[in-house]
Amino acid sequence: MIHDQAIIEEGAIIGNNVTIGPWTYVGGNVVIGDDCHISSHVVINGPTQLGKGNRIFQFASIGEDCQDLKYAGEATELIIGDNNTFRESCTIHRGTIQDEGITRIGSNNLFMAYTHVAHDCVVGNNCILANNASIAGHVHVGDFAILGGMSGVHQFCHIGAHSFIAATSLVLKDVPPYVMASGNSAKPYGLNSEGLKRRGFTKESISAIKKAYKKVYRQSLSVEDAVSSINSDEAITVSDEISLFTDFIKSSQRGIIR
Repeated sequence: MIHDQAIIEEGAIIGNNVTIGPWTYVGGNVVIGDDCHISSHVVINGPTQLGKGNRIFQFASIGEDCQDLKYAGEATELIIGDNNTFRESCTIHRGTIQDEGITRIGSNNLFMAYTHVAHDCVVGNNCILANNASIAGHVHVGDFAILGGMSGVHQFCHIGAHSFIAATSLVLKDVPPYVMASGNSAKPYGLNSEGLKRRGFTKESISAIKKAYKKVYRQSLSVEDAVSSINSDEAITVSDEISLFTDFIKSSQRGIIR
């Protein structure tokens, strides 16, 4: 149901079984997939594509021009997957031509009230950003990552899959997969072991990840030597889980938290 007092610009494409509340604005370069529920007082600008089953609560701003001072009105995009929830007053901005021109959000994510996703960010699947968490431009967030309330991530940082950022933390460097981080600036505080158990990681996998973590954070090795030691240690079985950890560290451009 589209309320009579909603404003839908010509050119917008609205899927089947979509609810749009009163005083919501949908721009002409917006595509909304089936089964989305959009509350009152929402603004969706574009070019923006929303997949199926997304829920957007009141006063959210989705697909607006970014705040980068270099942005000069280029037709950049926001692409959002399926079954995401955007709570009250979320702000999600489109990309810039200084990057790929696209902000990307996957599926099954929860963005709590007042969260902010800046231009050119890439957010994976099954992530949670708690109230007031903010990620600056060009940040990448891996699958199943959790960012605590009022945490902030510096531009260009990467947050690894299955990591956990504690509330009020300030992240200035990359956080590898599986790692818990806290503080200003954020430091490592062990593995997100409980999260891994809940997601079905085996005891063997978690044990191997712990051994790899200790190489990086407990043995006073350089990052390069730690990765080399992980790869050569017969006690650490090479697996997709270990490769995710080591590949992330090797590809880090800002350096990892230590």
